[in-house]
Amino acid sequence: MRVMRGWRAARRPAVIASAIVMATTALVAGPTSATTASSGGSALAPVRPMEKLGRGVVAVRSGSRDVLVSWRLLGLDPDGIGFNVYRSTAGGSYVKLNSGVLTGGTNYVDSTADLSRSNSYHVRPVTGGTEQAASAAFTLTANHATEPVVRVPLRAGGPVKFVWAGDLDGDGEYDYVLDRQTSPQKLEAYRSDGRFLWQVDMGPNSTNQNNIEGGSSTIDVGHNDGVTVQDLDSDGRAEVAVRIANGVTFGNGTRFTNGNDNRQFIAVLDGRTGAARATAPVPADYLSDGPMYARFGVGYLDGTTPSLVAFMKNRIGSGAFNLMMAAWRFDGSTLTQQWKWLRGNQNTPDGHNTRIIDVDGDGRDEVAEIGFVLNGDGTLRYSLGPAGIVHGDRFHIAKMDPSRPGLQGYGVQQDNPSGLREYYYDARNGSVIWRHTGSGTADVGRGMAGDIDPRHPGMEVWSFSGLYNAPSNRLAEPNTSLRPWPQMGLWWDGDLTMELLNDGKFEKWDPNNPTATNQVPRLLNISQYGAVSAAQGVNPTLVGDLLGDWREEVVYTNASYDELIIFTTNRPTGTRLYTPAHNPAYRNAMTLKGYMQSHHVDYFLGHGMTTPPRPSIRYAGE
Repeated sequence: MRVMRGWRAARRPAVIASAIVMATTALVAGPTSATTASSGGSALAPVRPMEKLGRGVVAVRSGSRDVLVSWRLLGLDPDGIGFNVYRSTAGGSYVKLNSGVLTGGTNYVDSTADLSRSNSYHVRPVTGGTEQAASAAFTLTANHATEPVVRVPLRAGGPVKFVWAGDLDGDGEYDYVLDRQTSPQKLEAYRSDGRFLWQVDMGPNSTNQNNIEGGSSTIDVGHNDGVTVQDLDSDGRAEVAVRIANGVTFGNGTRFTNGNDNRQFIAVLDGRTGAARATAPVPADYLSDGPMYARFGVGYLDGTTPSLVAFMKNRIGSGAFNLMMAAWRFDGSTLTQQWKWLRGNQNTPDGHNTRIIDVDGDGRDEVAEIGFVLNGDGTLRYSLGPAGIVHGDRFHIAKMDPSRPGLQGYGVQQDNPSGLREYYYDARNGSVIWRHTGSGTADVGRGMAGDIDPRHPGMEVWSFSGLYNAPSNRLAEPNTSLRPWPQMGLWWDGDLTMELLNDGKFEKWDPNNPTATNQVPRLLNISQYGAVSAAQGVNPTLVGDLLGDWREEVVYTNASYDELIIFTTNRPTGTRLYTPAHNPAYRNAMTLKGYMQSHHVDYFLGHGMTTPPRPSIRYAGE
């Protein structure tokens, strides 16, 4: 068995007392004190089960003498919870490092470690003056490199396009599922420390990897995936959902067979073994036009039970596309279709990524495309088609305006004959708040949303058409050549304005000293640490809050594809926020792929924010 280079995870972390679990939400404290407005939902919102996560302790060398230790604040941690940080050197006794209980940001700089020897760290919550059980430990190896990276060993294999995170074994920490873009394709699962769990061979029907009309079991090409990872039966362990067809071999060696190679099914796999726990057929409405590619995600359509949601398309001859959306529920033994929706001739424009999010604040999720939204029961809530919106590449739904009720949406357009470039709308009902139109048609291929300019309240939105403050519809940077590149956002440096992730570069746009797009100040480049972009593009394989405090991790591989390189922040912060993985909107977003997009929480996260409301959740398995 290979040992993870850089750290060793201890066994299942101890659980804090149930009194803590039922207490109120996290604080925002410290020198960058923050507090946030809610998206405006019902006081009696459903309580959804979410992962019973551990503390996710991580340690990286942040200088010649310093180690940054970081850990999670959980969604149900009580007000006033504090932490003590402990270190064990070379396997010796654990010694407390902090003189007083830490009640600010959930990170600590250790400047006293002997870095020539291994150092293990754990934290102990403190509630009501009483220290609780220790978390799982993280070990920084002796003479470890100074780098903001955790390295997870993989078996040798082909290029990787996507990685999914989920707690496959129930130990409270994220494990990893990844694809191999070989022929035939493979799915592989690893524990958080790199221990191999299983492989699924996607079979002969995955050898045709055309990004529009490929094989019936092909995954992860173009804007399609057909895979996701989440705890679908709320038992405390994640399952893997995958679209399959004839010839797929599951992780336990069982081969799936069907006489029609075009006939497709949904399989729910045991996260520990890769064995199929349940299968169900994909509706055959459009079978005559061949296999359907799919995008998968998970949401809580009734507010309390996870559902697998699929966006599925195939081509009619060489022209238009059939579009079907459907939802399934897995109860631990049976996968049952809840509904399907067929577009037919409806004016409902789709794009390249899907979002599953509660747009009306009632605690129940809706399914959003760039030009329409479905209710949780599969009925059409609204379409933006009649408002002149057509197909586009990117859209966002978030709390962009802290002074306006609910959530807002922002999208960009591809070849809109009216000249529409971008638009901003009320996510609850689809009413367009503002739009930007130019002469002639244009392909606005990228659009991003996040708070990057503290001079203006709320978020900015930007594309190749310019950088605007969303709530006011005012240019935040009049010179379009000085706006940042509209690729992805990232929470990294610990302040309350967003960083940028662009083609392997972590950047920080400075609104007071804007520079040309290709000269935005750089925080790091992934190539410095041996990382390469994912197969088929310039993106990472995964972005999400996987380790440590509320900042995000970014996952790449090395050039040999035998190592995950997980970038995790090396910068301390006094800002305290509960893990975004316990925020319903953000955790849903982590289950979705398509064209890689930034995730958003359902409260305003940015300069001048107020304390986030406690998420209406419980921990799965309790």
